[in-house]
Amino acid sequence: MANYLVTGAAGFIGARTSELLMEQGHTVVGIDNINDAYDPRMKEYRLKKLMAKPGFKFHKRDISEKSVVEVFKGEKIDGVINLAARAGVRFSVENPWVFLESNVMGTLNMLEVCKEYGCKKFILASTSSIYGENPPYPTPETASSSEPMQPYAASKKGAEALAHSYHHLYDIDVTILRFFTVYGPAGRPDLAMLRFVQWILEGKPVRINGDGNQSRGFTYIDDIARGTIAALKPVGYEIINLGGHEVISINELVSLTEELTGKKAVVEYGPPNLADMLTNQADVSKARQMLGWEPQFNLRQGMKNLIDWYMAERDWAKDILTP
Repeated sequence: MANYLVTGAAGFIGARTSELLMEQGHTVVGIDNINDAYDPRMKEYRLKKLMAKPGFKFHKRDISEKSVVEVFKGEKIDGVINLAARAGVRFSVENPWVFLESNVMGTLNMLEVCKEYGCKKFILASTSSIYGENPPYPTPETASSSEPMQPYAASKKGAEALAHSYHHLYDIDVTILRFFTVYGPAGRPDLAMLRFVQWILEGKPVRINGDGNQSRGFTYIDDIARGTIAALKPVGYEIINLGGHEVISINELVSLTEELTGKKAVVEYGPPNLADMLTNQADVSKARQMLGWEPQFNLRQGMKNLIDWYMAERDWAKDILTP
């Protein structure tokens, strides 16, 4: 079995990916700085579950600091899965500097870990936001990624370019995964799914930017984590879309949440946000072909799982900050 370094191990995708790797018998070295990009209680909750499992070792460090490379000296690492990132198109407009530090400098440092310690496999989490304003739908990996609409997407484009340079110079095998919108239990509280569940169940107003007709392609967390692990296979250098297979408008998402919770939403519409894309939908045929990846969870089942998790953790989940 292998030993994998997972950055952002207390994050939504990082935690579930780490769990599945350990279920398969691998060991995981996790790193996360438990920052306040969103309510740290979510990260502490996920990390506590991981720390209870054998085969998990954790470093509370920031991957954007150059000295972090030394942390892994003497560690046998079979693959780096770089899932640590500052995410969120709107927040990147407010503070672009922190996005460049985490997403570009952090990626550079993890590539240096590969170079310095002989690790030949690197996975980089990138984003569907990189495709800009008017890509074809469903969007293939060949669509232009040279016109990012916000610093978040621009930082991920920089990280992708760095990964290619290390592939070229040091023969590191690189899979870049462009994630589309991910949801599920213990998800990010700054994304629509968890916010809507909390707001509707707790009788809070459901705030929507624009008219709610904008849509997203959603994919359940377990499907994303399985795809990430499948991407550990040798590919040379490849960019692969993951997720976004099931498209629904924001208004339809509210209606589905109302139906599954049995509670009526109080919806408040506000002005649209210029940083937001109107829609996204992934062409995932390359993931099917190269990784043998197929989504297994439909939206209704995935949302039910999220609601069930929320109800089980409601004592504290009701107080999670959902900006």
